[in-house]
Amino acid sequence: MFDWNDLRAFLAVARDGSTLAASRSLGVNQTTVARRVEALEHALGLKLFERGQTGSRLTEAGTTLLPEAERVARAVDGVASQAKAYQRGLTGALRITANEVMGNALTPGLAEFRALYPHVTVELILTDQLLDLAKGEADVAIRGGRTLADSELISRKFAEIDWALYCSRDYAARRGVPSAPQDLCDHALIAGDGGLEDLPVMQWVAAHAPDAAPHSRSNTITNLLYQAKAGIGIAALPCLTADIHGDLVQCVPPSPEFSTMTWIVTRPDLKDTPRVRAFTDFIVPHFTALRVRLQERARAVRARAAVE
Repeated sequence: MFDWNDLRAFLAVARDGSTLAASRSLGVNQTTVARRVEALEHALGLKLFERGQTGSRLTEAGTTLLPEAERVARAVDGVASQAKAYQRGLTGALRITANEVMGNALTPGLAEFRALYPHVTVELILTDQLLDLAKGEADVAIRGGRTLADSELISRKFAEIDWALYCSRDYAARRGVPSAPQDLCDHALIAGDGGLEDLPVMQWVAAHAPDAAPHSRSNTITNLLYQAKAGIGIAALPCLTADIHGDLVQCVPPSPEFSTMTWIVTRPDLKDTPRVRAFTDFIVPHFTALRVRLQERARAVRARAAVE
């Protein structure tokens, strides 16, 4: 059986073309490199290099074994990398729950997060229901609302989300748009269901149109968006999501009383674990940059719609 360092010397000579160049890249003397290559040849019973004054050239046997040797080297490097990650705590599964809109918005950033922390496996659970972090249903939650319920969970506020009322351009052409809050009673309303009905903007609509019977309901923001785009009626939507759709019209503009906050929430026993800290430190600036990009995209969409 050969020594891993013998194989490493073989790869260095194959890569650098000589024992002298390999010794420099490995940080050992030339004699050591030559001795290790000879030891590998003896262990395998094969001649791996033709030596000459211009350097070392792979034999047919050496050329055949090179890809497999490189695969072994990658595997060894992978073990070392994972061991270091484990020592730092940057390994294992990280279960993140968010609503579908937020989860889909953050998904492109997860590729960058995985590139930075390849040994952390992200499990994304998309639901508008509030999973129980205390019972271990998820490790981290991204939650929105005016406030959070009192609990022992650790939260960090990282964004404020504007909301407004929207309808499709087709609906606006057919029914017009409300010019005052009391006009909502004369329109087809799409109401939030489940946890969405507790959002400030949903409660504002209910207060200003108490006698209006919603034409439909939905318990997900994504479906509210699609119902509005389909021309079913007027729906409350987060501006960052709705404004990038050129076929939607703001019926009632955003107001401070509609806005919600977004928090990263986790358990006290997890808040200082390296993988949770790494995700929190990554996602806050990522979302800030995402918000700027979406706002720029929304302005471009509005500009095109004005021209049309």
